[in-house]
Amino acid sequence: MIQFAEQFPDKKIVSTLSTQLSWSHIVELLPIQSMEAKLFYANEIIEQGLGIRDFRRNIATKTYERTQLANTQIPKKSKIPKNTFKDPYILDFFDLQNAYLEKDVEKAILRDLENFILELGKGFAFVERQKRMIIDGEDFYLDLLFYHRKSKRLVAIELKIGKFQAKYQGQMKLYLKWLNRYERQPEENEPIGLILCAGDSREQIELLEMDKDGIMVAEYWTELPPKKELEEKIRELLLEARERIETRKLIEGK
Repeated sequence: MIQFAEQFPDKKIVSTLSTQLSWSHIVELLPIQSMEAKLFYANEIIEQGLGIRDFRRNIATKTYERTQLANTQIPKKSKIPKNTFKDPYILDFFDLQNAYLEKDVEKAILRDLENFILELGKGFAFVERQKRMIIDGEDFYLDLLFYHRKSKRLVAIELKIGKFQAKYQGQMKLYLKWLNRYERQPEENEPIGLILCAGDSREQIELLEMDKDGIMVAEYWTELPPKKELEEKIRELLLEARERIETRKLIEGK
């Protein structure tokens, strides 16, 4: 309790935490080093109604850091709201074997939709799988369609088993245009898209500036690495992302 009083001197924050979080949640928050991370997790608990078990998993899988990694892809004036996506997504609960197809990932998601939505994050609601779109008399199928309640928009998700390829941008852009024309409701914002790949191509992603089209690319892992390995990998990814941001600022400043 002394630690809690020292770490949260603001009475408004204390009031919010004490009335909406259990003491078990608060005890788990205290060892987290960054105040920004503490408040991020506290907000997640409140908005998602996370139990202590799910909250511990979010800490163990570095949800805060993965959200920050996704945010590095999103410039200030992007169509994609901050803190909507993560990078990478950890889908270890699907128990996929070494060799699998895109349809296997999709089936695993539908079998364990609750855990997938928990990994996606706050505010996601499942709408449809293999969303059919008829364009120029030809059938197209979007892997998964979700709705994000907080930002009031449809979210299209495409699953890829290999590294990101530039052609995926055109495919997702087409789907978003169709959803915007035929599925978007008057009170909703423009749809956005998430391309989940088993491997990334970060320079291609940066050069394509897909955020302007409302498209996010993220890697997914089917296995959760050991704690130290995970921490090191996330740390390296964050350093690389920050270096890319600084390089981009220098180029834009010329």
